[in-house]
Amino acid sequence: MDRRTFLSGAAITAAATATACSQETQGEVAAPAVNRRRTRRLRMVTTWPANFPGLGTAADTTARLIGEMSGGELEVQVYGAGEIVGAFEVFDAVSNGVADMYHAAEYYWQGRSPAYNFFCAVPMGMTAMEIMAWVEYGGGQELWDELSAQFNIKPFQAGNSGHQMGGWFKREINALSDFRGLRVRMPGLGGDVIRALGGAAVALSGGEIYQALQSGAIDATEWVGPWNDLAFGFYREAPFYYGPGFHEPGSSLALGMNLGVWESLPANQKAIVKAAAHAANNLSIAEFTHHNGIALQTLIEDHGVQLRNFSDEIWRELGRVSEEVVANAANADAISRRVYNSYVQSRRRSREWANVSETPYLQKRELVLGG
Repeated sequence: MDRRTFLSGAAITAAATATACSQETQGEVAAPAVNRRRTRRLRMVTTWPANFPGLGTAADTTARLIGEMSGGELEVQVYGAGEIVGAFEVFDAVSNGVADMYHAAEYYWQGRSPAYNFFCAVPMGMTAMEIMAWVEYGGGQELWDELSAQFNIKPFQAGNSGHQMGGWFKREINALSDFRGLRVRMPGLGGDVIRALGGAAVALSGGEIYQALQSGAIDATEWVGPWNDLAFGFYREAPFYYGPGFHEPGSSLALGMNLGVWESLPANQKAIVKAAAHAANNLSIAEFTHHNGIALQTLIEDHGVQLRNFSDEIWRELGRVSEEVVANAANADAISRRVYNSYVQSRRRSREWANVSETPYLQKRELVLGG
């Protein structure tokens, strides 16, 4: 083959190849590029019964949003209390890496540090919006991160029940003396207030409360509010429903992630977890507000529940003792003192604003609409 023939043949071959490639690209033969992503599966343990309204659904919502927002790169399986570990064992399970994350109320961990109470609820403390303001903008998140890092956990707000009721009582509470000897299910610092008034406070997980009330092991219980309380049927055992509660004016629920798992996530997945927790927090407040109103009407109209309020005398003493109990909790360790100081400063600012905004507005609204 001479040089001219070789070059001519090569040119024809190249042209044919280019034409074939062009036709393949334009035709149905071309296969699209597939970006195959690996799914990382994470386990969430909770302090709530599986699928429980409000509390359980906040955990489910957090998990669902993480999956959806990550496009399936992260998949979170939710386990109710007792399915992997008990309700009060979820903290250690996540801290030790047995599970990847928990959904819970932080005051359950006050045995590790009293500072944890402030990231859920304290007596005479912040409302839902106020604690959100403190955590997000008032330095609360930074203190929370520092506290939880000691236990190998990264925390987020991921739910809020709003204002909680004062509880279900088998008999009326007309005077301070009625608290003496009263056995009340009330965790956290609220339980310390009950003890200071002469009562006996006990901490029980949600699934244990009804049986204790039914058997007479306790005389009264607080849980959450009308929606969750109706689901547990407390009205069948204790006819007097007191509200509002002094102990949990806006209970924040937490997503706690194993710190090693958190740090192993790329930046975009960290942003997804954070955004999912924020969204779940907002949806939770809306969900509780909506369903509590419906459930309260059901309790009154269908079950004959009797609403009660503590007297002004009782409220004043509850307030005085609450401030003492909360201040004493701050003396436990250095981080608790710093958290307390930050919390109290933020609460003061929120009170000053509420006193010229929401508080008088709600009073005037009832003046106009209350009939």
